[in-house]
Amino acid sequence: MPLFRASGERRGAKAQPGRKKLRRWRGNWRKTDEDGSVLSLSRLCLLSLVDNMKEVWVKDYADNYLDHYSFRYIMGPFNLLPGELVEELTGLLCARKQMSRAALHLLLVPQLRGLSLDKCPGLVTSALCAHIAARCQGLWSLDLSGAQQVPSKVLSETLCRLPALRSLTLAGTLCDRCVISTIAHRCRLLRHLDVSRCHFLSPAALLLLGGGAFSSSSSCSSASPRSTSSSSSSSSSAPLSPLPLSSLLALDIGFGEQEGDPVAAAAYLLLSLPCLTRVAMEGLAQASRLIQQRQLSQTQEFTDREGVPRLEEVWREWRHRQGMDSCRKKGEEAEAGEEDKDEEEERMLWEEYGSESEEDESTDEGPSCSQNQAGEKRRGRVLSGDERLILRLKEVKGLSCNSLDSFSRACPNIHTVSVNVDDDENTRGRSQGSVLAAGLQAWSGQLRSLSVHYPGPLVDLLPALHVAGCSLVSLTLEGVKTSPHTPLLELVNACPRLRDLHISAEPPSTPQEEQEEEDQREDRDLPKLPYLSSLSLNFSYEHNQMKPIMFWMSLRRVLKCLLIGSPLLENLSLVSLPCPLDCVLQDVLYMGSPAPWPLGRVQRVDLSRTDVTVITVLSIQQRSRRLKYVDLSCCWQISQHQWMNRKTFSTVQVVWS
Repeated sequence: MPLFRASGERRGAKAQPGRKKLRRWRGNWRKTDEDGSVLSLSRLCLLSLVDNMKEVWVKDYADNYLDHYSFRYIMGPFNLLPGELVEELTGLLCARKQMSRAALHLLLVPQLRGLSLDKCPGLVTSALCAHIAARCQGLWSLDLSGAQQVPSKVLSETLCRLPALRSLTLAGTLCDRCVISTIAHRCRLLRHLDVSRCHFLSPAALLLLGGGAFSSSSSCSSASPRSTSSSSSSSSSAPLSPLPLSSLLALDIGFGEQEGDPVAAAAYLLLSLPCLTRVAMEGLAQASRLIQQRQLSQTQEFTDREGVPRLEEVWREWRHRQGMDSCRKKGEEAEAGEEDKDEEEERMLWEEYGSESEEDESTDEGPSCSQNQAGEKRRGRVLSGDERLILRLKEVKGLSCNSLDSFSRACPNIHTVSVNVDDDENTRGRSQGSVLAAGLQAWSGQLRSLSVHYPGPLVDLLPALHVAGCSLVSLTLEGVKTSPHTPLLELVNACPRLRDLHISAEPPSTPQEEQEEEDQREDRDLPKLPYLSSLSLNFSYEHNQMKPIMFWMSLRRVLKCLLIGSPLLENLSLVSLPCPLDCVLQDVLYMGSPAPWPLGRVQRVDLSRTDVTVITVLSIQQRSRRLKYVDLSCCWQISQHQWMNRKTFSTVQVVWS
């Protein structure tokens, strides 16, 4: 496109395309970002790149070079951009489903530090992995979730070339023992690893992450390419130090050779990974109980078979490491306490121990552990010889209701927990709700996120929410059963600081009595969630059923309470509600309350299988200028004729069927 108009061109000459683009650009600068702020110049430039990526930047490369040549590096316009902008551009293309193979080739630049392809796993192939390994060897973060087209050998060869990785996500891939062996030998800086849903990966293969002397059966000769095979094979039989993993997610992976393999593997990893703070594994609670009860000999057959040190040795090493950390911490506390004492106390301590301290300082650079212990005893504070298992875990998934009590003693610093409560779980005569409440008592006041899967009445979980709800910012309840008498408002009142509330429930099976339809309390007395940003209330349904049965009429009052009392709401999902919704939304939208207006910040809305109308949806769009996505699938009040006549949704992605 010429920068200037030719001198002989008349002013009235056709320049409509350019003017249209100019008007479009002038309209773009008025757009706001997701948080409502005015878009920055760099963001506007990235959005322009996204809009023109296919027709301008990708077209020539795709037509002339993509399937004809294989470039180790591509010297193009994106090599001049900082890695952060290339990463943001990649994320925008993936989010808008505009990413292509040619675009990925152009965006794989050496300065890239983070690459996430979880939204386009179909583009991840063996050839692309070769490009990643050749061009992006400085990657810190890589996400290949769902990449089913890449064999484990290619994954291993790729990871061999990425030694700087700190975060790796291989969930749902063909990851196996060979890949884990490569990670243990080559990715020595790894902090986060997600191998969930890797069905070719056995629990025993994860032992490689914890170090130890591995036997030949646990190594994999094909884990490295030929360029690194010699170093890999020489190190496979030598002891390795554990990886500095702080996060390990390995739920729903393959089975072990024997039934107790997941528990034994979890116990080994809990003791051998000293930096672990976030974990999701099968058999985690049983492993904690096994260690606490000193039943380590039960895993001897497993450790001997896998060629790793026995758990008794790992336990002794863990105790030694914990003792050193305790001595170091007490030494630091003692030094801090010494500094805070007044001059008189310092003088008395110096007169009593001054000569001994001078002698120690003349022969050593600093206080040793034994000296700290002696000092503690002289001050009347004898060190405790407690051998309890105290783990650093803060986030755990996959616990059972009965295991919470023992697990809370081993992990006192938990702030995120996921619990599965089964109907057939043995609670020794106590209800599941009371057992759950007792298990959460140790974390009361510190628990920030709670997820519970419970196929029973939601009312049973209220005691647990009264225990932990005061500090919760995220609550997820899955599989619960409801009735017209389910006290949802009491749940809201028990968790006043919630930012995320997600409930997946079974609808009531009996209709509500007409005289109990509405509560007579004033709206201003209802509880509110002023910090709530994400609300999901989804009810199960049968696919052959067109409309949900409207049994729960008092649910309208709860919905009105949540929508009015949550001015910061951004994500809203109300699916297959067993009550009329359109009238509730109309009341909320046209109420005369002062700003901030309800639904004024909403960005994504899912109203599938409800009685919502087009007029209501248009009112939501007028209320929130940030609205970007609306799902109106199976909304029977919206006809195709009404839908085709509406042109005001040009800026909103709408799903309707």
